Amino acid sequence: MRSLKVLDRCKGAQVYALHTTGGSGGDVGDKLYHQLQDHLSVNPVRPISMHNYQSSNVPLAYVNETLLPYGLPVSDLLEPQIESCLKFVDFIGTLADLYRRIENCPQFEKTGMYLEQCAIFKGLSDPKLFRRTLRAARQHTVDVHSKVVLAAWLRYERREDELRGTNSMNCCGRNIECPKATLVPGYNPEFIYDPCVCSKNPRGESVDDYSIEDVECSTSDEYRDMSFCIGDNEIRCIRYCIASLSTPFRTMLYGGFRESRKEKINFTQNGISIECMKAAELYSRIRRVDSFDPRIILELLTFSNRFCCDDLKSACDSYLASLVNDVENALLLIEYGLEENAYLLVAACLQVFLRELPNSMHSPNVMKYFCSPEAKERLALVGHASFLLYFFLSQIAMEEDMKANTTVMLLERLADCATESWQKQLAYHQLGVAMYERKEYKDAQSWFEEAYESGHIYSKVGIARTKCKRGHKYSAYKMINSLISEYKPVGWMHQERSLYCDGKEKMSDLEMATELDPTLCFPYKYRAVLLLETNKIGAAISEISKIISFKVSPDCLELRAWISIAMEDYERALRDVRALLTLEPNYMMFHGKMHCDHLVELLRPFVQQWSQADCWMQLYDRWSSVDDLGSLAVVHHMLANDPGKSLLWFRQSLLLLRLNCQKAAMRSLRLARNHSTSDHERLVYEGWILYDTGHCEEALAKAEESISIQRSFEAFFLKAYALADTSLDQESSAYVIQLLLDALRCPSDGLRKGQALNNLGSVYVDCEKLDLAADCYMNALNIKHTRAHQGLARVFHLKNQRKAAYDEMTKLIEKARNNASAYEKRSEYSDRDMAKSDLAMATQLDPLRTYPYRYRAAVGPEHEVSAFAVLMDDHKENEAIAELTRALAFKPDLQLLHLRAAFHDSMGDYASTVRDCEAALCLEPNHADTLELYNKVRELVKEQ
Repeated sequence: MRSLKVLDRCKGAQVYALHTTGGSGGDVGDKLYHQLQDHLSVNPVRPISMHNYQSSNVPLAYVNETLLPYGLPVSDLLEPQIESCLKFVDFIGTLADLYRRIENCPQFEKTGMYLEQCAIFKGLSDPKLFRRTLRAARQHTVDVHSKVVLAAWLRYERREDELRGTNSMNCCGRNIECPKATLVPGYNPEFIYDPCVCSKNPRGESVDDYSIEDVECSTSDEYRDMSFCIGDNEIRCIRYCIASLSTPFRTMLYGGFRESRKEKINFTQNGISIECMKAAELYSRIRRVDSFDPRIILELLTFSNRFCCDDLKSACDSYLASLVNDVENALLLIEYGLEENAYLLVAACLQVFLRELPNSMHSPNVMKYFCSPEAKERLALVGHASFLLYFFLSQIAMEEDMKANTTVMLLERLADCATESWQKQLAYHQLGVAMYERKEYKDAQSWFEEAYESGHIYSKVGIARTKCKRGHKYSAYKMINSLISEYKPVGWMHQERSLYCDGKEKMSDLEMATELDPTLCFPYKYRAVLLLETNKIGAAISEISKIISFKVSPDCLELRAWISIAMEDYERALRDVRALLTLEPNYMMFHGKMHCDHLVELLRPFVQQWSQADCWMQLYDRWSSVDDLGSLAVVHHMLANDPGKSLLWFRQSLLLLRLNCQKAAMRSLRLARNHSTSDHERLVYEGWILYDTGHCEEALAKAEESISIQRSFEAFFLKAYALADTSLDQESSAYVIQLLLDALRCPSDGLRKGQALNNLGSVYVDCEKLDLAADCYMNALNIKHTRAHQGLARVFHLKNQRKAAYDEMTKLIEKARNNASAYEKRSEYSDRDMAKSDLAMATQLDPLRTYPYRYRAAVGPEHEVSAFAVLMDDHKENEAIAELTRALAFKPDLQLLHLRAAFHDSMGDYASTVRDCEAALCLEPNHADTLELYNKVRELVKEQ
């Protein structure tokens, strides 16, 4: 019932080992801890006054005009964005249906099914699900075109284009993304993660050496029994060798034509050069083209098409494809490929363009091969126009600029390629969103209607929105009202209906939207602005802070900063604007009219100024109070003073991961790598990038390479992290302990040392070395790593000191600004009534935490299934299912689905059990408990 988190470097900082017995991994000496404490004594954490600072010489009217040049937000102008992804009324049923179809479809068709799964997962907050499915799609591809697109897409997901010193054609070392492996057709899913052959046979290197002169001399003229004449030149040939090139040549030389009786054949009028004919003659004997000049091979490609020489064409196509290694070559050769229908050559050129994304998106010379209907038809003639290709291109275009002409044209081509129902739904809906953003409401409504008619119910939101924009507000209201009546209501339906009504009805819809889906931002924003308009500024701040506490987004941070300026709390405003910039560095505030960087400069004179040393003290203070947004703002301030500090970029990435802002975290991690000043440091950051994108073994290799250059805290920490994720036996647990000890012996700041001590304590706990664990947690607390209270509480609990454990968690609640997890953990050490109270508070602070729902439904306070302890004790199965269903409506979660399936099974509702198991397996195909339940219930159904 409880998901196992092996080693959390940025959230709970807990390390768990599977085996709880075994030898010691070594002790942490007192000397090390004294050194850490000495570090803090030399660099004490001093609080700095956070009172507002404002120059007395600046009139308030001037301040308002400077900081709020566009006035205050207006509730009537607010509206939620229409989401561009696929959305479903019954998402769990959609997942279950998709899993069944994936399991039952033929192997060669799985790529298309996984692509559909990618489209569905694109709308979820966890990018790991999308990347995993993308890898599965690549694993089951057969044709070169799909391999090229999916390999490029996987590379794009890591945004390696932002890494300095890398080449788009660099190989990751595995077949799955290797630019050479993608050009080899065939189905080989079992070898997809194997090392590729790039290191053995670099691009352009021949397998064996030979010279043209040697081959020419090896064939005596006495075997050459005919000639082709071009002008005054005569090319001697072997008749049967030329005849073997193609059926037309064989017919000409051995058929009933007069050429079959001639020794000399005139080819002067055929437009073939002497060099090309000589190359064709040589190829007819040696069956290789790799020694020819590329210009000659291009001629041979034309020659092979004219005379239907399939083998020659294939050889030319393959060799020319091997020459394409940059955009310049690709732009030169793609025209030849398109004209001569050279499949591999065009594939190689497309591969370069796609691996250069998103930069190539801004090149007119590149995009002319994709955007127009004529360009798409040319690609189709060569076998390279597909829904997959335009799906990839259009997603990047929308991320770059939703309103751009390029985006619209790519989406139109996507619609042209759509054949299946889900493809049409996606393409038409996204075209509607793009047109809506461009304020072309008539066209937007037309596309939304097409999407709705194709089966996408959510597109009714777009139809209603465009109707309202065109003056038909009541019609929009009726449309969404009918949607709520026809289907089981979900949050976004009530949110949308609120746009078309007023007063109490509007507020009622917004409250219902929040109740059904507390992750929707718009209701909080609207209520906050409404409170601001009635001069209840403090309440407005509290309202928007509710969602920021568990879901950080740029628009909500912008609104809170805006309101903070209105209440003259400039320090809070500056903090939120700085945090916002770490999420979206180019964000424009005040309805897109002012860059955030400019607002930072405007706010700075009205707040207390900090030196870099002051910033470090503030960072320690906020880190110890578990104030992640405040820490993020301080790090941004420090980077403004020292943008080349890789350590700060890395620290920023950790904070963003803790806030579940994975895209921004990866960008910060790439910047840390780019600003690294040594090889060993660069390797560590590259290792984290690999780890966070699902490449544990490669991350481990990077850590080991870094340690071989120089022993460092971060390298040992990375190695411990990656090792714990790939191997969890008793021996590896001891090794993880030793690695963390090695990390602690290396220089680092107290923040990271506290993290390592916390993780080390967790490993000791799982190895039943409770006293050593307690020492680690106490020393972590001594250097203000407040989260160590949680680990220490765990130690007390295992020593049967439940009251001490409860008290430790209470200390964490009192100290931590973000304390939803602390309430959740304290419930483990409380009686049932107190546990329910703590979990209710945890849900109120962060409704995305799933454990409280599971506890209220079925799990006892010891984190174990105890005969469906809570509600099942009183035979309240329906209430338990309702509790889980409430959470699943806005957070599809593996554990929630598995537990609800178990409830359905206990009630004999096997159809619902199968549905929930299939939905869970769609999220995690290898979840053992769910597979066991699924197979058991299916057997029961068969028997019945």
